Amino acid sequence: MNILILGSGGREHALAWATLQNPKCDKLIVAPGNAGIAMIADCASVDIMDSAEVVGFCEENSIDFVIIGPEAPLAAGIADDLTAAGFAVFGPSAAAAALEASKAFTKEICDACAAPTAAYGHFTDAAAARDYVKAQGAPIVIKADGLAAGKGVIIAMTDTEALAAVDEMFDGAFGDAGTEVVIEEFMEGEEASFFVLCDGETVLPIGTAQDHKRVGDGDTGPNTGGMGAYSPAPVLTDAIAERALEEIIRPTMAEMAKRGMPYKGVLYAGLMIKDGQPRLVEYNVRFGDPECQALMMRLGAQAFDLMQATAEGRLSQMVVNWADDHALSVVMAARGYPGEYEKGSVISGLESLPEDSQNMVFHAGTAAKDGAIIATGGRVLNITARGATLVEAQKRAYEMVDQIDWPEGFCRRDIGWRALG
Repeated sequence: MNILILGSGGREHALAWATLQNPKCDKLIVAPGNAGIAMIADCASVDIMDSAEVVGFCEENSIDFVIIGPEAPLAAGIADDLTAAGFAVFGPSAAAAALEASKAFTKEICDACAAPTAAYGHFTDAAAARDYVKAQGAPIVIKADGLAAGKGVIIAMTDTEALAAVDEMFDGAFGDAGTEVVIEEFMEGEEASFFVLCDGETVLPIGTAQDHKRVGDGDTGPNTGGMGAYSPAPVLTDAIAERALEEIIRPTMAEMAKRGMPYKGVLYAGLMIKDGQPRLVEYNVRFGDPECQALMMRLGAQAFDLMQATAEGRLSQMVVNWADDHALSVVMAARGYPGEYEKGSVISGLESLPEDSQNMVFHAGTAAKDGAIIATGGRVLNITARGATLVEAQKRAYEMVDQIDWPEGFCRRDIGWRALG
């Protein structure tokens, strides 16, 4: 099969790495890709937000299957247009992608199917939002309604912080994503990620993970897109996972089907767990990043079979084969991230690192220039390792980190601490 993956981050590098291991894969193209992806697959300069360009590229290159990595092209309806043009595609329709593209929509769905989640208010003007904050009090969570590249959530521990966050969003700090705001009850507990596939009818769990959102050790500092992750998540026990399926995920999928927008793709449920009770924090309509990197290390070649079965409506016939192991991914970011950071610094030492089923460096924000790898983004590398235990996976990952020569980069040194504590 000729397979196309849309995206340019660490998630797409991990998806490409797993897909290449599957014997069905004859040719793999990633658009636009990055320097790391270019070492294992063909990269193509395609505007992944332009349906006509994507469809035309698929026709010209005899593509048999398309995997859409990021949320933005899904929300823009790229999957719909590819399907209409006759291509097999992994990723939900634009209507179904509203589960991530609009937090207010997700809350409406949760209300309709009685899925446990945080109490909330939905606002289109700053004055009403400020009044709600004053009435509820901190701690409280302020969220831009739309897509904000993982940055549109502010956990405010004081009323002053919360009011400032409201003003910031309505003043355009997150662009169009913040023209509407959802304000939520602050939920206590431990957060974990639950990944399932759905083909419109069947729901198949494919793994759990836990990521570290805050920039500093000990989960301190501002939220980021994720500074590391590990799989499985011990807090998400089999009993809690089953409860999440029965009370949150399956009712959501049934409600979506009832509304004529059946969900087909991967669904990532961010859960807050307290006293054995899972509550929904948010849905994402794609693989998490950096959780995907840890998941793909553990799934390997079967990941593509599962994605193909999702697209073809055959999930009821599939079984996930899990090794009894652990994977952990450490994000190396440019100094200054998630604030201002410089681009263009040279990263050395990557060529000496192992690349196999136990150890991988997935590139997120890199490019090749004059024979060197340079940093082009905020989150730049995902150093990922597997082990029989989480301790072993963590040790291997940080051993690789310590071999990378990149003075302009940094990472957290405690990824996995909650599970290992």
